[in-house]
Parts: sequence; C-alpha cells; structure tokens
Amino acid sequence: MVWIVLLVVALAAILSGVAISYVAGAAAVMAFVLTDHAAYLGILPQRIFSQIDVFTFLAMPLFILAGDAMTRGGVTRVLIDLAMLIVGRFKGGLGYVNISSSVFLAGISGSAVADAAATTNTLVPAMKEQGYRADFAAALTAASCVIGPIIPPSIVMIFYGALMNVSVAALFAGGIVPGLLMAVFLFAYNFWIARRDDHPGGVAPVGAALATILRALPALAIPVTIVAGIVFGVVTPTEAAGIAVAITVVLVFAYALVDRGGIGAALRTTATLTSASVERTVMLTGSIFMILFAAAVFGYLMGILRVPEQIAAMVQNAGLTSAAYLLLASAVMFLAGMVMDVTMALVLLVPVLIPAAIAGGADPVHVGVVSCLNLTLGLISPPFGGCLMVISAASGVNYLRLSLAILPFLAVQVVLLILLILLPELTLALPRALGLVQ
Repeated sequence: MVWIVLLVVALAAILSGVAISYVAGAAAVMAFVLTDHAAYLGILPQRIFSQIDVFTFLAMPLFILAGDAMTRGGVTRVLIDLAMLIVGRFKGGLGYVNISSSVFLAGISGSAVADAAATTNTLVPAMKEQGYRADFAAALTAASCVIGPIIPPSIVMIFYGALMNVSVAALFAGGIVPGLLMAVFLFAYNFWIARRDDHPGGVAPVGAALATILRALPALAIPVTIVAGIVFGVVTPTEAAGIAVAITVVLVFAYALVDRGGIGAALRTTATLTSASVERTVMLTGSIFMILFAAAVFGYLMGILRVPEQIAAMVQNAGLTSAAYLLLASAVMFLAGMVMDVTMALVLLVPVLIPAAIAGGADPVHVGVVSCLNLTLGLISPPFGGCLMVISAASGVNYLRLSLAILPFLAVQVVLLILLILLPELTLALPRALGLVQ
C-alpha cells in the first residue's frame, strides 16, 4: 500500500511539471518515513556523497564537453560529408547516411540526445528535399541515434561501471559489436523500405572525394585513440576523456583555421565555441548529479529493505534460468525507460534487478551492455522519449506522428535486444579476445 501511494504521488508530481530528480528524492524520503526507517535519514548526506565519490564519474562531464564542442565546431558536418561519400550514392542513400553518421558520431559524443540534436537539423531537411516523408526521416534519425550510447565511449556505460563495479574497458569492448549490429539491422530495414517506397538514391558526394576523406581523418582518429587507450589499459576512462577534450579543442581550432584563413579568427572562434560548450556541460552535469543524489537516497532504502536479496531468492525459488530472468528484468527496465529518464532508471533499477541475474550465472559485462541498450531504447519509446522530443522540436514533425513512425524501428531494435540476451557471445566475444573477461 505504501508503494502504491508513493507511485501515485510521484506520477501526479511529474505530470504537474516537477523535475524528476526532486520527485524521486522526495518520494524516497517519504518512503523512509512510511516504512518506519526515519532514523536512517540522519546518515543520508554521508551515503549520498559516498555513492557519487567515484573517480570514473569525472569522465562524464569531460566526454559531454568534447562531444558538444565537436558539434559546435563543425566536426558533425565533416563526418556527415564522409558518410555521404561512402553510402549516399545507393538507393535510399540518405537513410544509410543517417545511420552511418550516427555510427561515426557514436565514437565521439557517447550520448544519444547529443547525436539527435547534431544530426536532425542537417539530415531531416535534406531527406525531405529528396522526397522522404518527414515522419520517416525524423523516426530514422531517432532510431539511429540510439547507437551513440552503445558504441564507445559511452556515458551510460561509465555510469553502469561505476555503480556496479564493472570494468568500463570491458563494457566499452562489449558494446562495439552490439552497436555495429544495430547499424546493420537499421541498414537492412532501410534497404527494405527504400525499395518498398522507392526512395531516391544517387546523392552526389560532397566535394572532391580525397579532400572529404582527408578532412574527416582527424575526427575519425579521436574515437579510435580513446577507445584503444581504454580497452588496452593505457589510460583510464577519465584520462581518456581529458585527452578527448584536448584533442577536440585542437581539432576545432584546425577546422576554424582552414575555414576562416587566419589565426586570430580561428582563436576567437575556438574560444567562443569552447565557452558555450563549457556552459552547456556545467548545466547538464548539474542536472545529472541531481538525479544521482536522488537515486542514492532511494538505493540506500532498497539496501536497508534488502530488496535485491529478496528478488534473488524469488528467482531461485521460481527456478528461472539466468536468461529467463534477464528477459523478465529487461521487460521491466524497458517499460520503466518509456516513462523515466535513462540515468534515473539506471541508478534506480540496475542495483535492484541486476544482482539477481549475476548471482544466477549471467556475466556482469553481458548484463551491463544489455541493460544499457535496453534503457537507452527508452529515449525513443513513446510516450516520454527524450530523443523523440528533441527531434520533434528540431524537425517540426508532430510528436504524435513521430511516436507512431518510430514503432517499426523500435520493433527492429527490440528484436536485436532479445537476440543479444539469448546469445551472450555476441557481446562477450570481443572482450574475451582482448582478455578483459574470463
């Protein structure tokens, strides 16, 4: 009864416009009181700061800064031009360009929302001019931006690794194959739709081919350097994020120098773009840590009530295999992701649901990659998908139309999610080959 009351109050507060971090924090404190555990509230400040005092979390604002600066500095346009050169000439070419651009950007920003914002203003209008339906173009952009948090570097995987004490390097390696498989699945769906709806092809490459490739090479070298450094143990994720910021500033300056033809103008442009990126990073980091504060309160209560142990006991008594339980837990996380922020859902649900799967024999890296992909799909799931809202606002496509148009793409991605759950080797083969998991 207590949890029903809290759920109703929380939903009412969210619908009234209250920030979800405040709702979660207030609900958790109320739960302490209603479950007769108010005496534990005195230790909450210490618990909260111990929960977020994780060195790996420092990588998060640095990757956000690097991704935002690259978007503002024109790196996104360079990578889109490269994708146009490679796959734009085929039938349904702009659809392939959309997906390929998200693969390239995934190695830079690590954020689905950032990729959505970066590609919508460029690709959706171009697709509409070529005769694509506006809702299809927007839906494809939303579906492909989910690749961002799966192919490393990934902000959501950094969160998961810090919360569950799992190697971030192993998670990054485990995300490469699933991320590329998602691109393949979307390519296949675009191939079928392009022939069914007679989408145009033969989009001309942008500029000279050699010039386009040479201009894109420095940008492509950044994710390769960062991921290789982390996976092979040369640098920590936080150090890699710092390197990414340094390279980004140099790269933005270099592109500005080429485009504007003067050192002074390039320096002013770089300083302006970096300042704007720092401001946005501070705002996003603050909002994320507010969610982490609220989640730490809730997680402390779950520990006191021994909820993870009770779930593990229920799974054992029910005789569920690790795969069956992981499918069940994934269904819960998928439904939660439809109405909750990804970070909030991760820090609230993963510590409660995932220990039972690991206790049942599931590999922590496999479970981590699957969980991150699962919760990220919530960004494009109606009714409150964050990427859907961003793309709807940026493209001018009605949110209801976009919500309907995304459903076939979402179905394709859910099929991939189930496949990854049932076939752990798709995720674990690369980390095993690199010696990151047993």
